[in-house]
Formats: sequence, C-alpha cells, structure tokens
Amino acid sequence: MTSYSVIGQCPQNVSPPKPYQDFASLFGAHGVRYIRIQWVDLNNQVRCRFLPVSYFLKLLESERPGVTLAKATLGLVVLQVAPGFSHVGEYNYVVDLSSFRLCSYAPGHAVFFGFFQEQVLVPRPSGPSFEVPCCPRTVLSRVVRDAVEELGIQFLVGMEIEFILLKSVNPLVPVNDHQFSTAIAVATGTVEARVLEEIADAIQVDGIELQMYHSEGAPGQYEVVTGPMSPLQAADALVHTRETIYNIASKHGLRATFAPRLALDSCGSGAHMHVSVQGERPGTPASELMTPLESAFLAGLMHHLPSVIALTLPLSASYARMLDGIWSGGTWLCWGVDNRETPVRLTKVSTPSSRNFEIRPIDGTSNPYLAVAAVLACGILGVRDDRALTIKNCDTNTLAAEMTVEERAALGITTRLPLNIGEAKQNLVADDAIKDMLGPEFVEGFLHVNEMLVKAIDRREGESEAEAVARLVENY
Repeated sequence: MTSYSVIGQCPQNVSPPKPYQDFASLFGAHGVRYIRIQWVDLNNQVRCRFLPVSYFLKLLESERPGVTLAKATLGLVVLQVAPGFSHVGEYNYVVDLSSFRLCSYAPGHAVFFGFFQEQVLVPRPSGPSFEVPCCPRTVLSRVVRDAVEELGIQFLVGMEIEFILLKSVNPLVPVNDHQFSTAIAVATGTVEARVLEEIADAIQVDGIELQMYHSEGAPGQYEVVTGPMSPLQAADALVHTRETIYNIASKHGLRATFAPRLALDSCGSGAHMHVSVQGERPGTPASELMTPLESAFLAGLMHHLPSVIALTLPLSASYARMLDGIWSGGTWLCWGVDNRETPVRLTKVSTPSSRNFEIRPIDGTSNPYLAVAAVLACGILGVRDDRALTIKNCDTNTLAAEMTVEERAALGITTRLPLNIGEAKQNLVADDAIKDMLGPEFVEGFLHVNEMLVKAIDRREGESEAEAVARLVENY
C-alpha cells in the first residue's frame, strides 16, 4: 500500500490543477510542512497518508496528482477484507485540489481529499470511465451532478455535530454532568471550556462557518453547528470538523466520541443534517408551507427514507438512539413543522430563503458522503417521479407512537422506520430505485462491508457491556 505519484488523465469531477507555484506560495505563506491526503472508507474510518510538502509539490507536476492504494482499501474492516473486494490491484487516489484546507488542529499540516479512480478506463453502462463505484465521494458527486443536469435542482447542506467528551473510556467517565445549554457546562478555566473554544477557533480559521456551540443533555455532551455549503463541501467540512474535535480533545487528554448512545438513561448523539433545495418547478404544492419543488422533495423523503437508514444508521448501536419520545425523531415515518419528534423537521417556514429540512435519523457512525448522498437521493427521486406528498404536517403534541391507528391514518402515517440494522439492510436491498440512484455495485459493496463491521463492533459472547461500549467509543 505504498504511496506513489499518479499520472494520467484528469477526470471531470476533479478540479484542474492550479499552477505548482500557486500551491508552493500558499504552503509557504501558511507554514505548511506536511500534506494529509485523506479518505473516508465504507466503515466511516478516516484514513490518511502524510506527505512532506516537497514531495507533494513534485506530485503537482503530474497531470493527475495523488497516491496509489490497494483495491482492498475500501473493503477493509479492521484487518479483514470484505467479500467482493480484491487483494489484487491498485486504485489511483486522485487529489481534488479544490478540497484544500488548513489543519489548525495540527499546525504545519494541510489536508486534501480526492476520488478513487481506476488506473485504466473501465467499461460502464454510461461508457468507459475511471470512476470507482464504491468511492464515497464519487457516489455523492454523481448524485448531485445528475440532479443538476437532469432536474436543474441544487442543494445546500448544513450540519449539527453532537459528541461527548470523556476523561476515560473504560470505565466511561464524562468530563462533567451538566444540563442542556447551561452556562456552567462551559465554565471558564475548565478543560472542556478550553477544548471547545479551541475547536471553535480552529474550525473558523480553516474556512468553515461556525454558527454556534453549546452543551447538550447527556453528561459531557456538546454540539457544534456549522453553516450551509454545497453537498460535497459540506461532507468534506463535516469530516474535517470531526477530525478537529477528535484531535483537540486528544491534545488536552480527553477522548471525543460520536457514538450514538452510551447509556440508556441519557441522551444519544446525532448528526442531524439540514438540507435546502433550490430550483424551478411548476405546479401546486400539497402544503402551503412549501414550494412545489420542496413538496416533491419531501414526498421522496417520505417514500424512500426507510430504504437508506442502513447508510445513515449503520450499526446495531445506532438504534438505541432512535426511539420514540426521546427527541431523536422517533420511529414513525412522518414530518412536522419544528417537530423534533418526527424523522424530518421542516424549519424556518416563515423565511423561504432559509427554509430547510432537518433529517434526524443520522448519527456519527455514518460516512458523511454516503449519508448526504442517501438523503439527497430520496428527495431527488421524489422530484424526478413528481411524487405527491400524502403525509400531512404532524403538528400535534401527541407523538406518532402514542396515536391510535386511526389518528395516524388521518395524517397519512402508516410506516415505521427500521428498528434494527437487519431491517434497514433488507429495506435497502428491496428498493430498486435507490439502488439505481446510488449504484448497484456500491450497494452490494456497502452491504458486504457492513455485515463484517456489525460483527466486529457488536457485543461479543462473554463480553461485558462496558467492554463493548469501549470498543464502540474507540472506533467512533
């Protein structure tokens, strides 16, 4: 798996290289000594190669700068390779030069993401291509590109990032025991206050809009909210923000975890995604609360969301957070204006320029590129199919889970989200439209990897709950 320069044709979804001198000057101005070439695999593990600037600048002289990686890379689960992924052959991991970002959490470092590419053109249904179907950034880029080219719609995506700061992993010892949005949770002079402010500073210096941070409801739990960006930029920024949180916490002797739920008597940690959709679409919406385009997009979410939960909640542990009555979004497929007990919340209704959908059944164990691609794919299918919105605004204080069958039926609520990862994967396999949108080869590869991942992370026979939770925290 040694890194080498990659030379060949520059694919369309990689920005043309800037002149060598531009990056040399940029690195020099910011004191950059090392370049991190990062990718996120199907397990949501951030993997990285570290290159000295001198060598990276040599790579920039090639047409397609990057490194080579074993084809098994995308199928790695701990030290095993999932079925369907080959021990033979290499991919080119071509740097996306537009993804450049400083790493304030590691002074002297900068980071680039990229696209996995075949080394030679490979026959595909749409024609010869370098694209690798299981490359997460490629999956997202293709979904967005098709939406723009075929439907003329575009998206902005913003993120809420919940995490817990721990003094110890086993036993689990949070940095404090506070309440939601309390000032004392960020008391001056405490290690958590220093960590949070350093995270906030780093995110902003690195070019990501920080909107706010605050304490959440579980012991040691906090949330960072970042501003809207294009889908690929938003996923890149989420990876970078999580890396910032991990690294700055580690610098101060703490462990940050995005694990879905550490204890059943406290809140879980989500990764809520805010999506706004723009474009022209004639017609009359099913609700006066949104445009025809937004209505069709929401209808797609209401139809296909159960099919992509395996991508947004990929572990058994994910489903300990997705319960009714704990502000996670609940288990019944529905939506509501500012209703945090529905899987999809329509927010900022009175301000069309800011109106967006908050998708709540997502957690920090999911790959950001795949989670964004999955959510957008649902909505895009609704727009493409001109789907009518049949589920009404759930604007009652009564939880869908507490309604009678008749009360739910009156609102059009008839479907539950999957209650475990097994059900979630069955739904994914059964939805041909989603598989076509994301790519059949990708879906097959993801399912193979996920099967091994769940076995690797789940509690094992004879193992204590504390040991299983510690393994979850160490990985996420």
